[in-house]
Amino acid sequence: MKTSLKYSLALVILVGFVSCQKNSRPNYQYMPNMYESVGYEAYQESDAFANGIEAQLPAEGTIPRGDFMPYEIENTNAGYDYAKANLTNPLADPIPLDIVDSIKVDPNTPRVDYSVGGPLYSIYCGICHGAKGDGKGKLVQREKILGVPSYDDAGRAITTGSIYHVIYYGKNTMGSYANQLNEHERWQVVAYVEKLKADLEK
Repeated sequence: MKTSLKYSLALVILVGFVSCQKNSRPNYQYMPNMYESVGYEAYQESDAFANGIEAQLPAEGTIPRGDFMPYEIENTNAGYDYAKANLTNPLADPIPLDIVDSIKVDPNTPRVDYSVGGPLYSIYCGICHGAKGDGKGKLVQREKILGVPSYDDAGRAITTGSIYHVIYYGKNTMGSYANQLNEHERWQVVAYVEKLKADLEK
């Protein structure tokens, strides 16, 4: 009796499932745009906008989320020369410790902070360029990479703009660090590299 009851119950459940299925009609999709979303490539052509490009600039007056800003100088020799000659660090100079308390400072102004740039430099740059920027990092000492010049090398004549451009795109055997460092961190590293350069030139 118990066995036949179990078989009957199983049969009822099976019939219930089969009776709900109708192959001639698709099931309901409660959120069809999530099942069949239209994928757009950022820079593909599109008829949705007057200029024919999918990606558009933000509306005037909008405030960006996070600290991402596009870097519009091209990764070319001309772009490098332009950055070297024209790009400046948007961070305000650090305040000398002996006058910190005697002047009023806007706390919202982003400033050079060697306690931020120094550790980032050690993590990403020091292994090749050396802790002092003299081109004698661990990989150079072990002869894994050769030809890393010192920051005070007169032939390089690095500037604020050239440092940032090379961090962003890389140069020669050095790769790009744009994905490892955000814009603010890149400028902190630039300031720290300039400090090391100044120390080497003393």
